[in-house]
Amino acid sequence: MAPTPQLQTVILCGGYGTRMGSVTGTTPKPMVSVGGMPLLWHVMRCYADQGHRRFVLCLGYLGEVIRAWFAAHPQPGWEVILVDTGVDASTAGRLAAAAPWLDRDASFFLTYGDGVADVDLAGLLAHHREQGRLATVTALRPQSRFGVLDLDQGVVSRFREKPRLDQYVSGGFFVFEHRLLASLDPRRPLEDGTLAELAQRGELAAWRHGGFWLSVDTPRDLAEINAMYDKEDTPWLAASS
Repeated sequence: MAPTPQLQTVILCGGYGTRMGSVTGTTPKPMVSVGGMPLLWHVMRCYADQGHRRFVLCLGYLGEVIRAWFAAHPQPGWEVILVDTGVDASTAGRLAAAAPWLDRDASFFLTYGDGVADVDLAGLLAHHREQGRLATVTALRPQSRFGVLDLDQGVVSRFREKPRLDQYVSGGFFVFEHRLLASLDPRRPLEDGTLAELAQRGELAAWRHGGFWLSVDTPRDLAEINAMYDKEDTPWLAASS
């Protein structure tokens, strides 16, 4: 089987990260520490460990912190392009600003600077190509934060501790075709703008992921991923172990 070609990976890492609380007053959310390294570095490892080491980072809020870190900590074998996309840009606006640095007529990955997973990127890319759509999203069933009660006439018939939910959500690991960039509306968020329109047109495929996934949105999420790291429970780094 021919090796999977190395694609560029666009990472949206310019938001304010307000749900993380006071820590993002001086540190952009992608730069919060996980095991002594920035969360963003862990996100990039999800790709680099599977052979995709060409990155385009869309900077915004406190982008100078990210720029300074990579100047001080170059990663051997990684190509990292840092693009200032504006503090208040939408996610579609950030992607549009990064377009000049993307390979023409080539597919590319896109993700966020705060989510880690053990997504099989070769499988994701193969599914994208089989479907022949403009974009593919990783679909997953997240785990509930709460215990779930099944009720029968006022009596609990079953108690399930934090099960996987029945609904699928976006895991934030995408494959896009370059020609999709021409249809971006930079005034609107990517999620309820371009992606919603692609879904209506039947141009958004879905790759089901049943493995590990964690979006680090809050201090609780940050504590959880650091506790996992301390226990050497790092499934997002499994490709290199």
